[in-house]
Amino acid sequence: MPSSSVADAAVDCEVVVVGGGPAGCSAGVFTARYGLDTLVFDRGNAALPRCASLENYLGFPGGIDVEVFRDLMRTHAETAGCEIVPEMVVSVERADEGRFAVETGDGRRVLTEHVLAAAWYDGSYLRPLDEDAMFETHEHHGELEERFDPEYPDEDGRTPVDGLYVASPAGGRSAQAIVAAGNGAHVARSLIEDRRRERGYSGGTAPHYDWLRSASEFSGEWENRDRWREWFENEFADDHDLDPDRFEELRETYIDQAFETQVTPEEAENRSERGLRQLVETIGTDRILGAVDDEAIRDHLHGSSSREQE
Repeated sequence: MPSSSVADAAVDCEVVVVGGGPAGCSAGVFTARYGLDTLVFDRGNAALPRCASLENYLGFPGGIDVEVFRDLMRTHAETAGCEIVPEMVVSVERADEGRFAVETGDGRRVLTEHVLAAAWYDGSYLRPLDEDAMFETHEHHGELEERFDPEYPDEDGRTPVDGLYVASPAGGRSAQAIVAAGNGAHVARSLIEDRRRERGYSGGTAPHYDWLRSASEFSGEWENRDRWREWFENEFADDHDLDPDRFEELRETYIDQAFETQVTPEEAENRSERGLRQLVETIGTDRILGAVDDEAIRDHLHGSSSREQE
């Protein structure tokens, strides 16, 4: 994918996420990990910077500095394969061949197959797509205002505009960081499922589950491809119209990808170590050491020195 420093050029990609907060970054993690070229535009009004201290996001029992949390989100998205572009999207409209043309305030024009909206405060950039249906008038502090209708997308983020998904604005689901992140991921999974259905997957085989399995999960009957074939055929929709060769291709691809998710205990440990190192690098060694009691650091160094001498 072209560098984010390239301006005034048409860039073809598969997914554009508008908004780099919890909803947008979590959506980008899912689409990029699935293998879709994903651009995340991250500039404009955002709710998270208004938070003085983030203390209700699961996994940080003592709370976390908001800027550190934003760094962690962006690093995660980039590690997954997203390109984060610090530009503000000003419009999205239909282009040729069913694609979308995304325009930024810096003059960038991006052609993409899918747009996933994840900007809480402002949906005005979507007006060229379906203005009459997307916006509603409501009363806010005694004044009438026009806003993006949170009921325009369905509960899974799909909209009447083919290829457009909305994770935010989404009413109450945008109100807390952890809820917004979950909704962003949920909507991204809707996008992925739709692409899989276009390829021919159906029934219980269409949704994509992004998780790694312990190698022990592939023991017993589940180490046999015939058992997976039986499961696949039971889950696939009975009324499909695929020819036998295409059905077999999808089935074997599905099973191949399932076996690729298995992780040995050694690899799981290596992944954990890599994750911990990247966490430290993102937060910063100085900040982490500054939060650790000096005596604990001395005890750790003394213990390491003793072990080296043994």
